[in-house]
Amino acid sequence: MALTINPAQAADLSQIMTIEHAGFSPAEAATPASMAERIALIPDTFLVAKQGTTVVGYVVGPAFNQRYLTDALFEKSTPNAAGDAYQTVLSLAVSPDYRGAGIASHLLTALATVARQQRRRAITLTCLKRLVPFYEANGYVNEGVSTSTHAGETWYNLVLPLTD
Repeated sequence: MALTINPAQAADLSQIMTIEHAGFSPAEAATPASMAERIALIPDTFLVAKQGTTVVGYVVGPAFNQRYLTDALFEKSTPNAAGDAYQTVLSLAVSPDYRGAGIASHLLTALATVARQQRRRAITLTCLKRLVPFYEANGYVNEGVSTSTHAGETWYNLVLPLTD
């Protein structure tokens, strides 16, 4: 599979939203307006994987000054600040037709490359319990249950250190 990973563009929004709704419950999923705002404000950390012109997956999150995500990050985006120590992941999703091909891991690796270039200390995210083994297989450390109440779910804090 010839896969490219590049910053998201406004023209990708429709395909991104189709994947978002396939990967997240209605309560968890971002709105089209939120995704459009993220594309506009944090294109350097909104990466899409494409096969040809088809978006097959994406990862997105802003830089942040705290080790763990807060629910407010899901509601309002701001441009990445150079001094923030952490890169977050708000959404990582792959089209159902392309799951199992390693695309999500490729996206995490690409985001880690960007985060290192931006001198972030670590990547931080929250995930559901069933996804903890996937992130651990990608080098993330489970640091326990999050205080997040996003979508009424129990979330776990996972962190990937980027510096020694």
